[in-house]
Amino acid sequence: MGNNLLDALNVRVVGNGERVLVLAHGFGTDQSAWQRILPYFMPHYRIVLYDLVCAGSVNPDYFDFRRYTTLDPFVDDLLNILDALGVDRCAYVGHSVSAMIGILASIRRPELFTKLILIGASPRFLNDHDYHGGFEEGEIEKVFSAMEANYDAWVHGFAPLAVGADVPAAVREFSRTLFNMRPDITLFVSRTIFNSDLRGVLGLVKVPCCIIQTAKDVSVPTSVAMYLKNHLGGRNTVEMLNIEGHLPHLSAPMLLAPVLRRALSR
Repeated sequence: MGNNLLDALNVRVVGNGERVLVLAHGFGTDQSAWQRILPYFMPHYRIVLYDLVCAGSVNPDYFDFRRYTTLDPFVDDLLNILDALGVDRCAYVGHSVSAMIGILASIRRPELFTKLILIGASPRFLNDHDYHGGFEEGEIEKVFSAMEANYDAWVHGFAPLAVGADVPAAVREFSRTLFNMRPDITLFVSRTIFNSDLRGVLGLVKVPCCIIQTAKDVSVPTSVAMYLKNHLGGRNTVEMLNIEGHLPHLSAPMLLAPVLRRALSR
């Protein structure tokens, strides 16, 4: 991608404030996932939006299967975007895998981030001896098999489970962005995410964090939020949302926005 990174990843800067706020979407969505959140923050922040290279809104030719085998190249993309924009301080909101991308970026460049807000974050999805990530390895392999066998059927089944709440518009929106992704890229990135284990680096995070967790999330048990709180190295808080689902910015933006605002003001 080289010098065309800003164009390739559809980087946009919107809003009228002086402080910089980065909104980074999670797996299966693109930057449009923040559209119902933006109006709450545009008067007060200069907001950086971009698409992960795996998003369906990005030319799939940019996805290098040899490069994006871990989360580190995604971190490179984020930091290169911020450097290209001349950003030297920002608050960062990351959903799902982008929460972990933000954690890794803050370890590399702690001076760049004033605050990390982590929505639906998990350092490891697989269960371990003394850790409940939510999934057994056999369960994950069944998910991968279902994606390979019939991607359309998998999306139709997964989208309502992930949204959780009875919000048909959110299910439609999540389905749309999942269908926009090329199935082989979706499967490859899913494997990268589910094979990741960032538990060992959490203590290196010194930037203050706010962990936002819904009461019932098919992808991330509530115990994971407490694990993050107890193992992240800096000052951090947990905000529990009394709703279901992995995508509160799609299903309950009016509930999430004031929580984000409160977290950013601390």
